[in-house]
Amino acid sequence: MNKQLVTNTKRLLRVGNGIKWQTPALTAIRQYAAPPKRFYKTTNVLSTDSGYEVTLDHRKLKTPNGTLFTVKSEPLAIAVATEFDAQKEHIERSRMHISALCFTAIDNPNKLTKPDMVNYLLNFIATDTVLFQYDNEKDLQELQQNEWDPVIDWFNQRFETNLKKTMDITPPQVSDEDKMKIAKHFNSYNLETLHGYIFAVDTLKSIVLACAVIEQKITVERAVALSRLEEEYQLKFWGRVEWAHDFSQQELQARLAAAVLFVHLNCSENFIKQKSII
Repeated sequence: MNKQLVTNTKRLLRVGNGIKWQTPALTAIRQYAAPPKRFYKTTNVLSTDSGYEVTLDHRKLKTPNGTLFTVKSEPLAIAVATEFDAQKEHIERSRMHISALCFTAIDNPNKLTKPDMVNYLLNFIATDTVLFQYDNEKDLQELQQNEWDPVIDWFNQRFETNLKKTMDITPPQVSDEDKMKIAKHFNSYNLETLHGYIFAVDTLKSIVLACAVIEQKITVERAVALSRLEEEYQLKFWGRVEWAHDFSQQELQARLAAAVLFVHLNCSENFIKQKSII
């Protein structure tokens, strides 16, 4: 190393030690993109030969990829129009879960096929929240047995499976036979509906709870409460930040409600209303 460089460095360090530096106060500011302003006054639903479209004033709604928004379910189109109509001065897209699901199903940005989506759901079973229980805390163990076990029993009876919970970090073993039975159920749905199932599973971190709420075995509020069972148990000891935890719970309920509604409206038998001849 150059001796002159070392000498200069030492000199600067000695000088620096004798100076009282005044460090300016730095405030970290996180920049967020401003939500777009509402540019329309009214929303409407149009019936076409290919399905149902949504209009914002005279403009036809399009997906983020620029595809014309068209769905086969009139109630689903009405739900999307209602979400857009509920926006105030700005369009809060992060809170428009039904519209987001429709856009994802139409654009399919990840180019997922039905086998891709079914395999994703099947792989989720081994990490299902309700199948991981603990035996080192008696109160928590009893709570999980009382709240989670009945839903697991229902799932096994409904799909004729034999899913078993694990009491440690080892993933539960899922037989190929059970996977085939569950896969048969999901393969009975169209691609659009599977998007709703995945949204529900990701929200609850549980395929068992997602199936239970979609098949109306439990309510949306109940499903979210069961998915947060361990968190709520810990909050009894460590305290609750009301605005943060309450907001998280309400957001999960909104996301799950949208997923359940999306699945049911996509499974409707009367997608397109026949024009009556007078």
